[in-house]
Amino acid sequence: MIGERILQARKAAGLTLAELGAQLGITHTAIQKFEQGLLTPNSMQLLALAKACGIRTEYFFRTNTVELINPEFRKRVRFGKTAQEKVLIRATEQAERRVKLLGLYPITPIEPFTVPKALPHRIGNYEQIEEFSEALRNAWLLGMDQISDLCDTLETHGIFVLVIDEENTAFDGLMATALADDGSIYPLIAVSKQWPADRQRFTLAHELGHLMLSGRLGEELDEEKACNRFAGSFLAPKPAVIQTLGQQRSELEWHELYTLKHEYGLSMAGWLIRAKQCSVITKNVYESHYIRFSKKGWRTREPGEPLAQEQPKFFQQLVFRALGESLITESAAAALLGIPLMTLFRQRQLEPEDDAAHQ
Repeated sequence: MIGERILQARKAAGLTLAELGAQLGITHTAIQKFEQGLLTPNSMQLLALAKACGIRTEYFFRTNTVELINPEFRKRVRFGKTAQEKVLIRATEQAERRVKLLGLYPITPIEPFTVPKALPHRIGNYEQIEEFSEALRNAWLLGMDQISDLCDTLETHGIFVLVIDEENTAFDGLMATALADDGSIYPLIAVSKQWPADRQRFTLAHELGHLMLSGRLGEELDEEKACNRFAGSFLAPKPAVIQTLGQQRSELEWHELYTLKHEYGLSMAGWLIRAKQCSVITKNVYESHYIRFSKKGWRTREPGEPLAQEQPKFFQQLVFRALGESLITESAAAALLGIPLMTLFRQRQLEPEDDAAHQ
């Protein structure tokens, strides 16, 4: 098991056998033998391995195993198999910590994921996705207002939400099913930490579309286009679009789109598309606005203050709950959160980092 963990940690860190060996001062052959289980690293080597790979040593001894079933990445030509494997290993490691935490509770603290029965079973055109996303919002008691915390919305409905610190900008998002060694299954959605919040939110909603629309789309529909339509309508439902922009417009103001972006967490470009999809503006008006939008360079970077990135909080909340109920020790809590023990001490006491550093 340790050998397999060393292999996973090295690949997740993006290191070759030779690069990892150089950091430890040993040959690449020795690292290979560690990974194959032919040699067992001593305690000092394990510490050095953990440091080189940017993980805690407890990772090498973790017994909970998770397999990611049917992983699907958002389509990117430059994001090849090696890069995908690196992200999958990181996502698996985060999922294992979540599964381990949930196993510590006598009764699971989260609602098992279920697809609401009230959703339409068959979708024959893209316009019907509007009805589908509204039905999901109603089933989840979200109404038609903005979703202020999309990560929390997904997590409270039994979906693992992960933020992966992956420098490769070709990675947008991932959807998979996490299968634990006890037979438990959890839908999993991961997004890149590198992208702005509005893109992260759209990716989360897009991957949710894959999960919810599975097996419901007519053969004539493109799944990626359908999930994009779902993402836009889930973040900014048609009733909200018409209420905020009006039934029909001949022009839109950029500041309107900027304000709505910060209210609903959907990009300005996303709102422009939603205005066309909801027939608030015609195709010609949309194309005219989009040309001007592109000329301003806003396709690369939209103007003004960016949205604050969301962070999945439910897992951290459950760690501190388990700590408060004496289900785990402080060292176990720090290991689950992947932070130093002293950082956990400061967080428990609500001490600012700067103040604690001078004590």
